[in-house]
Amino acid sequence: MIKYINFLFLLILGFCDHLAAQSNQDSIPFGNNKAAGKYMTIRGIKMYYEVYGHGEPLLLIHGNGGSISNFTNQIPYFSKNYQVIIADSRAQGKTIDTKDSLSYEMMADDLNALMDNLHVKDANVIGWSDGGIDGLLLAMRHPDKVKKLAVTGANLWPDSTALTPFVYKMMVKDADSLRKLPKTPENKAQLKLVDLMCVQPNIKLEQLHSIKCPVLVIGGDHDVILPAHTMAIAQAIPNSYLWIIPNSGHSTPIFKKDQFNPLISDFFKTPYRKIEGGATFQ
Repeated sequence: MIKYINFLFLLILGFCDHLAAQSNQDSIPFGNNKAAGKYMTIRGIKMYYEVYGHGEPLLLIHGNGGSISNFTNQIPYFSKNYQVIIADSRAQGKTIDTKDSLSYEMMADDLNALMDNLHVKDANVIGWSDGGIDGLLLAMRHPDKVKKLAVTGANLWPDSTALTPFVYKMMVKDADSLRKLPKTPENKAQLKLVDLMCVQPNIKLEQLHSIKCPVLVIGGDHDVILPAHTMAIAQAIPNSYLWIIPNSGHSTPIFKKDQFNPLISDFFKTPYRKIEGGATFQ
């Protein structure tokens, strides 16, 4: 039963490693690359990370229950022009954390510490789903670290005003089902991740006003995150663009990679401009 629940949950949220792998043309084992993979002890955990390419730093942040391999479609593309840094977030992938507590703030601070230890002054950042939440918090809590930020499928709070009712109800149901299972280390780890999404994040729109860097806010028009919520995020950030992708769900980095990668690349390369007054006719 647990395998079915977990697979369905991860499928709907778009973290399907096998789907990403099918579209990878380089056959590099991202997330399990002995040549690129390293561990770093920070903030009480051993964080697994990989680095690819050269140039300006670019930090990629995966979503809940995911791993480095979720960005199989992005690493080869962006590593041609950037130094791509990507880690398995706390309590996910190869980054083990057996503690009971887990928060998005903790994960954002982990990434800040990773950058400090790698002597990375600042970076462009791409965050997907929970990784988008981490990216927003990184820009809020450590503003000097983020040059530009692109987030796709992020939410600010966990209820049916931010998520589709189907997904929100499924999250709660999955958490209840996991609580009834034997308290094995595997089940406890999965419950911690599902519980995280049921009760967090708790970010107010007003808090986004503090973000100083340019932000590209992305969502699918049929995302599990409601488009109105995605739009509200963009409107609350002073220097933001909004991109709602038509005919798209939550897995924009996989199914819309041919649009996703170049548009974000252009966002990073092109100076941000305020569009107001007469410029709104352009």
